Amino acid sequence: MNHAFPCGTLPLDFVGTLRARRNAAPMEKLATPELLDDWFVESGMLDLAPVANEADLTIARELREAIYDLVAARLEDRPLPAEAVAEVNLQASGLPVTLRLGPDGTTRTGSVSQGLAALARETVEILGGDEGALLRECTRPECTQVYLDRSRGHRREWCAMRTCGNRVKAAAYRARQHSVNS
Repeated sequence: MNHAFPCGTLPLDFVGTLRARRNAAPMEKLATPELLDDWFVESGMLDLAPVANEADLTIARELREAIYDLVAARLEDRPLPAEAVAEVNLQASGLPVTLRLGPDGTTRTGSVSQGLAALARETVEILGGDEGALLRECTRPECTQVYLDRSRGHRREWCAMRTCGNRVKAAAYRARQHSVNS
């Protein structure tokens, strides 16, 4: 697998394809059209690669950054940026992913634009609804992943316990052990 899905929310996992975005050199996980194809298949959004091209990749990155701008504005309690709203609304107006029932169950197929439309529509639902209040950013300093905190009491601190949570807890443990042994 080329991609991680720690959030359980596809638009937010999509935003996470630009890792460590505050670093001088963030890690681009959508570096090629093939990696975009992989993201759609690995996420379960599409069963077959949509065969992305460079233009699709550019549009996908523009949508990703628009979603991030909207999420950042919501996290910082700022007005939603008009350009990002326009981009998400434009993409959300596209055709949906095609669902077909067959002898082996459901298949999901579509183009890159259909996949992006699905991501944009879910973004509209999150930011325009009650779930927008659940948006959080991972508290691990090196991580910039955003997620919906659906935990009881809304005290979740990390995008995923198995990655960031374990790293933070292990570092805290090592620091305690170091201070005891010093």
